[in-house]
Amino acid sequence: MGRVLAKVIATMSELLLQTMINAVYAASYMSLIAVGLVLIFGVMGVINFAHGELYMAGAYTVVGLYSFMALPFFAAVVAGMVFVGILGLLMEYALFRPLRDNPLGGLIASIGFLLILQTAAVLGFGVRMAHIKPPTQAKFHLMEGVVLTEQRLYVIMAAVGLLSALYVFLRKTKIGWAMRACAQDKEAAALQGISLNQISRIAMFIGAALAGVAGALTAPLVSPTPYMGHSVIVTAFIIIIVGGIGQLEGAVIAAILYAFVHTFVTTFYNGVLADIVGLVLMLLVLILKPTGLFGAKERA
Repeated sequence: MGRVLAKVIATMSELLLQTMINAVYAASYMSLIAVGLVLIFGVMGVINFAHGELYMAGAYTVVGLYSFMALPFFAAVVAGMVFVGILGLLMEYALFRPLRDNPLGGLIASIGFLLILQTAAVLGFGVRMAHIKPPTQAKFHLMEGVVLTEQRLYVIMAAVGLLSALYVFLRKTKIGWAMRACAQDKEAAALQGISLNQISRIAMFIGAALAGVAGALTAPLVSPTPYMGHSVIVTAFIIIIVGGIGQLEGAVIAAILYAFVHTFVTTFYNGVLADIVGLVLMLLVLILKPTGLFGAKERA
């Protein structure tokens, strides 16, 4: 009896630890996507519904360069991040800047761009999943039955490194201060000589690039499809609502919270229930604190 109980406890411990590792991985790429979306909204005041498709574009860049053209994986990832950042610049110049005073128009324009990116992916790669062989099959056995693949470790390390660099950039550089000023009060920032066009370009490039690198790094793990951005954008909106709209730190903490809840429910029950629990979590936060966990009430 004692041996059976000890075996059950060991098995549950392994399952819990493996689930926690999976949750950390999920929180990593979710944080990159959500923070990029929050940065764009905070500085530019637009809701970019095509953000999920920027994630998809990063993944398909790796499909084309690494899988088809045999470019080294990390070179393909960097190319994907830069390419999606340039797509963000194109969106800022062609869509969001002309509609700066029309948030609804910018929202509709982003939906149109979303459809364009999806169509381009279908025409270029088809509608089926694009399977990519990971650059490494290495695994770290933390204990018996608990595994962390090297590819997932790359995602976690990239998220920690990029988000830390972004934090330092926003807090310690003049451009970062200017971006924060624009997020707080665009008119006051403009009166201080800050170029809204320049800051919007920088914010859009960084926000899009973060989504692109998330897609590029996870491409070997998720099997890209042209419609993979749908679930991602819904998750990103839940995260930024829970964390507080416009709050970068809140987006990271909410991504961790959501990833752990979703991963544990998926592991012990199923994915459908996990999606429902995520929505319930968002509704509870809206009821108890409508501004989100870290959002502040607007002054009258």
